Amino acid sequence: EGFSSAKCFLSLYRFQACVYFASVFQAMACGIHYLASVFMAVTPNFVCGFPGNVSSVLFHNSSASSIEDIWTLWTSTENYLVVQLENGEIWELDQCSRSKREVSLDLTYEYKGNKSVFPCSDGFLYDNTKWKSTVVTQWDLVCDREWLAKLIQPTFMLGVLIGAVIFGDIADRLGRQRVIWFTSAGQFVFGIAVAFTFDYYSFVIVRFLLAMVSSGYLVVAFVYVTEFVGIKARTWASMHVHAFFAMGIMIVALVGFLVRTWWVYQIFLSIATLPFVLCCWMLPETPFWLLSEERYEDAQKVIDTMARWNKVSTPCKVSELCSVQKDDLASDRTDDDETSSAKKHNILDLFCNWQIARRTITVWLIWFTGSLGYYVFSLSSVSLGGNEYLNLFLIGAVELPCYIIACVAMDKLGRRNTLIPFLILSALICVLIMFIPQDFNTLIILANMAGKFSIGVAFGLIYLYTAELYPTIVRSLAVGSGSMMCRVGSVVAPFCVYLRSVWIFMPLLLVGIMALLSGILTIMLPETLGKPLTNTLVEATEMGRNKKSCSEKTPPAHSGTAIEKIEMFGQERVSIDK
Repeated sequence: EGFSSAKCFLSLYRFQACVYFASVFQAMACGIHYLASVFMAVTPNFVCGFPGNVSSVLFHNSSASSIEDIWTLWTSTENYLVVQLENGEIWELDQCSRSKREVSLDLTYEYKGNKSVFPCSDGFLYDNTKWKSTVVTQWDLVCDREWLAKLIQPTFMLGVLIGAVIFGDIADRLGRQRVIWFTSAGQFVFGIAVAFTFDYYSFVIVRFLLAMVSSGYLVVAFVYVTEFVGIKARTWASMHVHAFFAMGIMIVALVGFLVRTWWVYQIFLSIATLPFVLCCWMLPETPFWLLSEERYEDAQKVIDTMARWNKVSTPCKVSELCSVQKDDLASDRTDDDETSSAKKHNILDLFCNWQIARRTITVWLIWFTGSLGYYVFSLSSVSLGGNEYLNLFLIGAVELPCYIIACVAMDKLGRRNTLIPFLILSALICVLIMFIPQDFNTLIILANMAGKFSIGVAFGLIYLYTAELYPTIVRSLAVGSGSMMCRVGSVVAPFCVYLRSVWIFMPLLLVGIMALLSGILTIMLPETLGKPLTNTLVEATEMGRNKKSCSEKTPPAHSGTAIEKIEMFGQERVSIDK
């Protein structure tokens, strides 16, 4: 079944294929902007500035005429430099302070005499051998301003959270097409604007707006492509939106290697997807949204265009679909009237009984863990040693096969039976990395790639699994709340990475514990492979209590055409976001 779905995905109709690949191409821009800060906000080696011109520099037993010649010897933040100025003064330069020696007779590294300590009022001197300029060196985001640099990625992820909520709602109100136009143009405009910000605060504000439109595009593009792609290819098509996101991460690594000035780097990243911005206005509105808004003539025009592209001689008529829908509504009106008072649901319905509450807590934990692990492995890849650009490139590249494995495994083994081993495997890999000696860089990088692979499979699978675990009446609410937990994980991830300064393995320890706990709790979740979607909380609860009764049970009264429509439209409305 999995391979047949892949074959169906590869043989999409011409129109749907063009729309799909044009839409997911811009998903690369989301991957680009989400991870751009790993090189843009790098903190190079630095020391306190000094008042005057230097005549000689001393570092342990090595001397030089300029500080630039000393940076290759710098090995620890606890080191300091001794410089002698042209006026004869001798200064000791630490990272966040400087000391003037009272007696400056001989230029020696060790000094036991009196010293006067001064703040870094003359700025800082940075190591420019790797990066000519970063936002840290641009605005001196070090020492007592270091916390501002550490807020760059969390504030971006906060924008991701807010943007997904806002643009997801706007897309339901104004249509997918308009939101795709606006967010695509917004990514380009705000991406370029970031490069020309004049101070730290304007930089953070524009990046926050960039995060909102990037997140909005990713959410709406997923809904957009699933509404155009056929049901059989929908799983593969939706999963591989993430693959284009991963390609964006690979582009970040490539541009970071070629361009070492942060604002030029930002411009190159922003123009990478300019072709889509120039042609995105050609994308049509989805027929599903047009039908939901009762714009039947516009929907018919889109269907006719699809028929011409796909060389279908007898396209379906919207009027016929509407008549069938009216008949179905008339036949079900009595049941609808009886249940109309119970159609309003809230977050408390996800905790209506012990079975559903336990399921909700487990699902939320998986969403949070998947996002946390995804970004911890991605953001920390540049600190593994070796070539940081190659590390990030490989961390992005390893995602491409992981989604193929996820699609095949979820159809062959089942959703739960795929999720459990990969969550536990990611926890074991986190533990394994702690026992690898730090000078085995290649082995550490390979282990981190394996960890990203395993957490990526779980992260990609949980979207569909969540939709299948809950009944129709709360399905969108369940996926939406899980997606919110995912974004909370993405906000927490940068702070988790910063815990490397406390203990180098602290981020891995936290991810490992969360992944192991999630994997164990997943054992209690029911398998959904091959089972019909449930309509009520009673049916969903029964699926958890008795596995056989769910699979053997006769479908409820709304079976046949009605349930197919529920499945088709319910899955199309699922919106996801990294």
